[in-house]
Amino acid sequence: MLFRNIIFIFTVLSLQIIQAQKTKADTVVVYEKVIIYDTIYLEKAVKSRINDVQISLPTLKGPIIENRIFQVKTTTTREKSFIQGFQYGIEGGIGFKNSSWAKELNNDTQQFGENLGIWISKSVSKNLYLMLSANIYHWNSTFDLDANKEDTYLNGFYFTEDNKPLLFQRFNNKHFEYTAQLKVLYEWRKFRPFVGFAVSKNTYKMQFLVPESNVLNKLDDFKSKQFNIGFSFGLQYRILPKILITADYHQYSLNNLSLKNSSFDFDIFKTNNNFAERKLNLGISYFISK
Repeated sequence: MLFRNIIFIFTVLSLQIIQAQKTKADTVVVYEKVIIYDTIYLEKAVKSRINDVQISLPTLKGPIIENRIFQVKTTTTREKSFIQGFQYGIEGGIGFKNSSWAKELNNDTQQFGENLGIWISKSVSKNLYLMLSANIYHWNSTFDLDANKEDTYLNGFYFTEDNKPLLFQRFNNKHFEYTAQLKVLYEWRKFRPFVGFAVSKNTYKMQFLVPESNVLNKLDDFKSKQFNIGFSFGLQYRILPKILITADYHQYSLNNLSLKNSSFDFDIFKTNNNFAERKLNLGISYFISK
């Protein structure tokens, strides 16, 4: 009987021990699950560190960002340099003009005039520039021929190719002149010598009485329209950072100078004539661009 009781007690204790071992194993499983969860948490923590890298800009990526900034600055500098390569401004001045053809009409061939213009230039090397300019000149009259007031060199009747009569009225050499020039300038210290190629147009005008309905009673103009090609050279001197004074000489040829009217086939000047006009100007140029 005692032996049975001992066996029973031993069996109960054994079952408790086994049960305790099973509980311990379950605890281990729970710990493993915790480890799994911790591992998942660590993976999230790694992503968080990547985010931190993006925010804190680590040293590893620093040079890349700095290079990008440097490239942007370089591009901006190049764009500014390209824009700054162009300069533009205005100019004005006074001058004298000498026309060889006017000697046939008057001894005083030298005209006084004023001019205004605009220009734009571009540097092609360190000290070399190309400049394109456009000017309007107004030349004052040095003589006035009026057939109604005096007996002039041109008084009288003239006839067109189809024998229509024209009666001379008046003429003076006051006129406008339009000029475009392409110049090459070299800058040395404050001096800028230049040479250029020029195209100009003079607007001379002569008046005649012309027939209307077979009666000579209409006053009409005969004008010059041709373009003339010439050259120029001169010197600029910088007196202030944005102000220069300019002295230049300009000469061109008037090939087959003619004063014509679209309604009449007539030209008071003989064909195949060649004249020269020369200008000496003194002016001031101002830089509008920075």
